[in-house]
Amino acid sequence: MSLITLGIESSCDETGIALYQMGTGLLAHALHTQIAMHSEYGGVVPELASRDHVQRIVPLIRQVLHEGGVSLKQVDAIAYTQGPGLGGALLVGASVANALAFALDLPTIGIHHLEGHLLSPLLSDPAPEFPFVALLVSGGHTQLMRVDGVGEYQLLGETLDDAAGEAFDKSAKLLGLDYPGGAALAALAAQGHPNLYKLPRPMLHSGDFDFSFSGLKTAVLTLVRNSDDGPQTRADIAHAAQEAIIDVLAYKARAALAHTGLDQLVVAGGVGANRLLRERLTRDIEKRGGRVFYPDLEFCTDNGAMIAFAGALRLARQQGDKHYRFNVKARWNLQELNHAG
Repeated sequence: MSLITLGIESSCDETGIALYQMGTGLLAHALHTQIAMHSEYGGVVPELASRDHVQRIVPLIRQVLHEGGVSLKQVDAIAYTQGPGLGGALLVGASVANALAFALDLPTIGIHHLEGHLLSPLLSDPAPEFPFVALLVSGGHTQLMRVDGVGEYQLLGETLDDAAGEAFDKSAKLLGLDYPGGAALAALAAQGHPNLYKLPRPMLHSGDFDFSFSGLKTAVLTLVRNSDDGPQTRADIAHAAQEAIIDVLAYKARAALAHTGLDQLVVAGGVGANRLLRERLTRDIEKRGGRVFYPDLEFCTDNGAMIAFAGALRLARQQGDKHYRFNVKARWNLQELNHAG
């Protein structure tokens, strides 16, 4: 029987649990999001996030085991998000994973949150093959990576300040939209007229693969203050903001492919669910003879499936151990995995 990995994700405001079996695929997964709770505060409150993980994590594990038709005795390893993320939230997942593994005498595998996102398109069909360029647009991260295999990551460029997701959320807040703002801004932008407002495309022609979106946020703030507060104006500004963000992401992704000589682009993370970004990248890259791969929409945001899958891949490489620990990493450079054992 192929090995079964239980995955636990608790890095921020979603509790995700999944079971993945090598050779079979994803057996079951479940997710609880805290959006409704945090929306009252306009953003994630770390202490509330941690407490909610405590309440949700064990019932979700039971649910996934039941739906997957798997008993705890059939689980071969437990993967959990070790970082980066909110320290308290990470500790909840790490504590449950290590306590459960200790009780069952199973190995644990600490997974880098961004590696989970990076590899999530491999869960889809068709899936990319190594090597490829990855555009990671998850929460506070915007990065371009060359990926030659599991644990073989070369950073090409990253955001120097605000990430693309933060640019979406902060622009949405300036327009009076509820948290989380990315999806709300995209919906409002669909009602806007093109080319009415010209917003900056920071670092578009910087000659490298780095990003900067703080100046765009400031430009949106200035535009909002100097415009009327009518619904159509707000929609037009939302349209301009979304176009600016997508233009930068698409341009830099194309440049990264040209620089590496690769023809496969993987897009992962919450912003990767944006419909217009997907349309733009697919059109631009396919026009140049390349191909773009995305995770299924349900796996764009934080989820347990990507953690279980990444854990299974590392377990297949005989990684994981029984030295139970709670050394979560609120900050963690993805390239450190290149030298991991």
